[in-house]
Amino acid sequence: MYPAELVKPMREDLTKVGFEELHTPEAVDAALAKEGTTLIVVNSVCGCAAANARPGARLSLENAKKPDHIVTVFAGVDKEAVAQARQHMVPFPPSSPSMALFKDGELVHMLERHHIEGRPAELIAENLVDAYNEHC
Repeated sequence: MYPAELVKPMREDLTKVGFEELHTPEAVDAALAKEGTTLIVVNSVCGCAAANARPGARLSLENAKKPDHIVTVFAGVDKEAVAQARQHMVPFPPSSPSMALFKDGELVHMLERHHIEGRPAELIAENLVDAYNEHC
């Protein structure tokens, strides 16, 4: 587990733009059971989360169409919440960072770490925006 003071600014990268943090398996289930679209970001301390994933997620929200709900769990911190989120992302293997778009509780789009690592935030945002335009 990472110390709270270490991950605080990494959490705030998303919460400052409206992402709700989920800390328990029950909170994950409740968020994904909501009607409409939900983007869940599995946040991480790694460099690709800082340089690519979080900026890409934030940038994607500038689109006219966007998810009804935006939530996040933090790998290495919210262990049980992350495990529960990943259960909803099956058949994709666990990876962090990662992002998943759900519509009415059904997984409709997934970005795994290998889709994020080494790609600019703008490309990640474009990928998400395409999914928003299709599903939101």
